[in-house]
Amino acid sequence: MRKNGHRVPGSAAPRALGFPWNTRSLAGQLMMVQLVLVVVLVSVAALGLLLQSRSASTRDAQHRSRAVAEAFARAPGTAQALDSRDPTAELQPRTEAIRDVADVDFVVVLSPQGVRYTDPSPSLIGQHAGGMYQDALTQGAFTRTIPGVHGITVTSVVPVTRGNGSTAGLVSVGVTVKRAQSSTTAQLPVLLGSAAAVLALSAAGTVLVGRRLRRQTHGLGPAEMTRMYEHHDAVLHAVREGVLIVDADGRLLLTNDEARRLLDLGPDAEGRQVTALGLEPSVAALLTDHRAVSDAVRPAGDRMLVINVRLTDGPGGTASSVATLRDTTELQAVTGRAEAARERLRLLHDAGARVGTTLDVRRTAREMTDVAVPRFADVATIDLADPVLSGDEPDIAGHPLRRTAMTAVPDGGGAIFPVGEPVTAVRPAAHARALAEGEAVLVPDLSQVPELTGGPGRSGATADGATAPVDAGRAERIHALGLASLISVPVRARGRVLGLAEFWRTAASGPFDEDDLALAEELVGRTAVCVDNARRYTREHATAVTLQRSLLPGGLPDQDAVDVAYRYLPAQAGVGGDWFDVIPLPGARVALVVGDVVGHGLHAAATMGRLRTAVHNFSALDLPPDELLGYLDELVARIDDSGAADTAQVSGATCLYAVYDPASGRCTMATNGHPGPALVLPDGTVSFPDVPVSPPLGLGGEPFETLTLELPEGSRLVLFTDGLIGDRHRDLDTGLAALRDVLASLPGAGPRETCQAVLDAMVGPRPGDDIALLVAATRRMDADHVAEWAVPGDPAAVAEVRAEVAARLDSWGLGDLAFATELILSELVTNAIRYATGPVRVRLLRGRSLICEVSDGSPTAPHLRRAAMTDEGGRGLYLVSQFAERWGTRYPDSGKVVWTEQALEPGVPPVGALSDADLLDQWDDDGG
Repeated sequence: MRKNGHRVPGSAAPRALGFPWNTRSLAGQLMMVQLVLVVVLVSVAALGLLLQSRSASTRDAQHRSRAVAEAFARAPGTAQALDSRDPTAELQPRTEAIRDVADVDFVVVLSPQGVRYTDPSPSLIGQHAGGMYQDALTQGAFTRTIPGVHGITVTSVVPVTRGNGSTAGLVSVGVTVKRAQSSTTAQLPVLLGSAAAVLALSAAGTVLVGRRLRRQTHGLGPAEMTRMYEHHDAVLHAVREGVLIVDADGRLLLTNDEARRLLDLGPDAEGRQVTALGLEPSVAALLTDHRAVSDAVRPAGDRMLVINVRLTDGPGGTASSVATLRDTTELQAVTGRAEAARERLRLLHDAGARVGTTLDVRRTAREMTDVAVPRFADVATIDLADPVLSGDEPDIAGHPLRRTAMTAVPDGGGAIFPVGEPVTAVRPAAHARALAEGEAVLVPDLSQVPELTGGPGRSGATADGATAPVDAGRAERIHALGLASLISVPVRARGRVLGLAEFWRTAASGPFDEDDLALAEELVGRTAVCVDNARRYTREHATAVTLQRSLLPGGLPDQDAVDVAYRYLPAQAGVGGDWFDVIPLPGARVALVVGDVVGHGLHAAATMGRLRTAVHNFSALDLPPDELLGYLDELVARIDDSGAADTAQVSGATCLYAVYDPASGRCTMATNGHPGPALVLPDGTVSFPDVPVSPPLGLGGEPFETLTLELPEGSRLVLFTDGLIGDRHRDLDTGLAALRDVLASLPGAGPRETCQAVLDAMVGPRPGDDIALLVAATRRMDADHVAEWAVPGDPAAVAEVRAEVAARLDSWGLGDLAFATELILSELVTNAIRYATGPVRVRLLRGRSLICEVSDGSPTAPHLRRAAMTDEGGRGLYLVSQFAERWGTRYPDSGKVVWTEQALEPGVPPVGALSDADLLDQWDDDGG
């Protein structure tokens, strides 16, 4: 016998009760049975493999002979060789070569009459092949196993046809069975050796199994086996895990004590159907489905059970299942808290990814409420101070809070304070102090706060702690919505309170706890930083926009040359450096300007303002477009040279400057790196004038060139910046083509309609670059409103010019201006005759004002000065400046033009400021 796992000396080997042999004889007989079965199986397998191999070899021979015969019969030149004078000479070498390469026994070519042209045995060439070939002539190609001169052969015969379908001969290819089965014979030793190896391995395995069986039973007898069963039964009922065995019919075969306790089973449970034991439906379904289950959690009364099911084969091959049950009620509670912590971490992670995606205060607040509901609260609101929304420094004490973001309330009704409305609710005293001090407040049960539930005789507090009557409407709304728990967290960033965030839960969602308070503080803290960043950006953006708007034209000046409309669209990324201008020039002319400064932000806006101011100043000198851009280029170069090392350069700015004269209809333009304008003629024709392009401002090195066009009245000049025609998804050529199509579809449209149609067709809702668009429809001055005279070089001609001017003013209905105009022309013409060279001409233009121009061939400009009492001259230009609103000098291609402007409704002339001697001197026909 064995004791404690060891054999007791002198004891006899036990015999198992009810078995006719002991475990050693059982192992021996099992070994013999297994050996016999293995021998039979290996022999049958070897024979089957041998027969299969022979059959496969024969099929391979059939396929190979047929393939070689068909390939040779259809090969190029085979039919021609059969029709040649000596088919044997041409085909014998080829058939022998194919026989060696294709590993066949013979390739024989026959005439249609069965005469051999080729054969591996030269002695058979020319002899008749027998009658089998006739089947190929009548039935077509075939493959057969027949006896022949080479032995039993797998032979394929294929006819050789000419192009017209007639038979030129036959090809016979054969593989002897001996050759086909030679590989199978070669494999026979391998098969026999493998079978022997399998027999040896099986015998060894049987011996090992027998030894293992004897080692595992330890030679135990019936008593020892009974005692072992009792031990196993004791262990089964002692473990803290329930065990059940259910048969294929759903009957409970076995259960231990722990399973009875967990499932509350009676003593007669075994042998009954599981579905009749009164178990939870979900538990009964798992036990009777007969499928493997791992760690399924199911409720059973007040417990949470983890169930595992494994399938096993029962007696007689019937399927049964073994289920284990484990009580995890306490573990579930711990797991629930861990899952809640993970959910909080996921919420914070999502908040970091979804809150603060833009630098917009309202959108940032809305993103936070969207993250919080419904994962954290049922309702979430954010109230911010008005200065925060406008980008100013927050000041909650002096400004009311305004509802900035709010999620939908649970019943779908409206809120007490809709988004955008000031929040006038009275808060509990503790909440008001928390808002003032920046501390969060947790109210697990709102019914305990009378100020929030409308308790009788209660009062609340304002943000500074003063008492105020309770807000009954708010209390009723809270009660109607079923809100039962609240967390109030001040929105605090960088030491300043920006507003208040509140989270509400209904009774169905459960009250907030301290963990929720910590999560709310973290969530609002992250949001507060984003809100403050957005507030600062709003302030800086508003400053930049204000600066840019102040630097752009506030309106268009009055002028007679063009009818103008404009549009300016800032970029989505912020303010930029695009600009435009309309500048009235002397002689009823007008300058149209559009420019672009590279980049965005305050620097680009400030640079744009400097360039626009410079163009205004240079245009006051009445310079041609190429000279004006030259001066502007020098200015930019000086700005870049004098700038600090960390200051962005101005180089890269562009400008297009065009001057239009309504009297002549000529438009002169120049550009430095800026796109040229689009020209729409009155008949609707659209073109892009080829304006000579020079490098951008500040680069220098090349002269500026101009382009002069003569425009019919009603032509439209469309000036624009590159943001209109190019972006990340469209190159400049494509943009110009699109602009051409839009303008061509607007024949006869005015400047305003043109601006709107162009922007609607070419600009999306979020432009990536700022856009300046200026559309000018040209006008032509009436010929009746222009008068011009050539003045001889004799001072006596001044009187005649005065007379003609007075007559023309009378015809225009401007006789009241005759005195001042004659005085001005007398001085200017007299000076031109005395001091200038070349022809002298006088021109009058009637527009919004009366324009007098005196031109000569001298480039010397007159200068205004104050004459002394003893000076004989020097007072003429002083008189001109007194009687004219404006005067100046401009320089055309040759000489100069001195011009003046007078209002059509003159005021009282400053005669009292002039002496009689000065006046008489002006009317002296012999003097200036």
